[in-house]
Amino acid sequence: MSAEILRLGQSQVQGLSNHTVFTTFILLGLTEDPQLQVLIFIFLLITYVLSVIGNLTIILLTLVDIRLKTAMYFLLQNFSFLELSFTSSCIPRFLYSMLTGDRIITYNACMSQLFFAYLFVVTEFFLLATMSYDRYVAILKPLHYMTIMNPRTCKIFLLGCWMTTLLILLPPLSLGLELEFCDSVIDHFYCDANPLLKISCTDTWSIEQMVIGGSVVVFIMTLVCVLMSYIYIIRTILRFPSAQQRKKAFSTCSSHFIVVSIAYGSCIFVYIKPSAKDEMAINKGVTILNTSVSPMLNPFIYTLRNKLVKQAFSDFMKRIMLFSKH
Repeated sequence: MSAEILRLGQSQVQGLSNHTVFTTFILLGLTEDPQLQVLIFIFLLITYVLSVIGNLTIILLTLVDIRLKTAMYFLLQNFSFLELSFTSSCIPRFLYSMLTGDRIITYNACMSQLFFAYLFVVTEFFLLATMSYDRYVAILKPLHYMTIMNPRTCKIFLLGCWMTTLLILLPPLSLGLELEFCDSVIDHFYCDANPLLKISCTDTWSIEQMVIGGSVVVFIMTLVCVLMSYIYIIRTILRFPSAQQRKKAFSTCSSHFIVVSIAYGSCIFVYIKPSAKDEMAINKGVTILNTSVSPMLNPFIYTLRNKLVKQAFSDFMKRIMLFSKH
């Protein structure tokens, strides 16, 4: 990297502690190869546009179609909002960086990106656990489903997801804001926690322990909820007398199960530690998939495997075509 870029990235002020205070950082991105950058840019632009269209379509359909007013679709609407928000917190800034060559990000923008990316992705895990419980109630207690998963209960669940996430994130984040940095170069395409901790001059042990503890709580607690729900769901479905009943019951859970598998599978892949040499490259690759491919796939998974959503989308397009003719 040129000395000029490094000089620009090292805007600094001398504090009382005689440490350098960085007001800007440099995001290294994924590669220095210009041809590969073009391919990555095109790929991410396409996946981002599809993510926005797909998730906005689901949000719109669940708002306007009276058939999509149950708890399942209320939770799906919020999941699509989180997916859209998560990908928008990372990808547009990276696309801008590749298009303009401007890799510099201010300290405030970096911390904001870090906070919102983690806020949305952690809330997603709690919401996935809530959606698993919703499927559990739908299969095991179908006659009481509307009573148990009423609008008030859904809103309480949703509020709980957001509040629990904030309680987990705020302590390490508040300590992170007090960190001092020895370097301004972040080896990533967005402001992630691990690359930031690696360039810190301050002792990061307490923050690292909080991050590990929080990650374990989020991952294990939500995974246990998901697994327990699906164990009971599968056990109940297998007891259904007819094959048609079993097929219908499995189809109501299949979309959510696929999304859960992608979410937890990618996390497990990240935390299976590779060699130190390959760790950051693999982490970047998996993060790209999480921030671009998953948000693009999820709307299609729910739409293509759900007859009611497909019907609602078809009717919505017919209304638009009819309106455009008048």
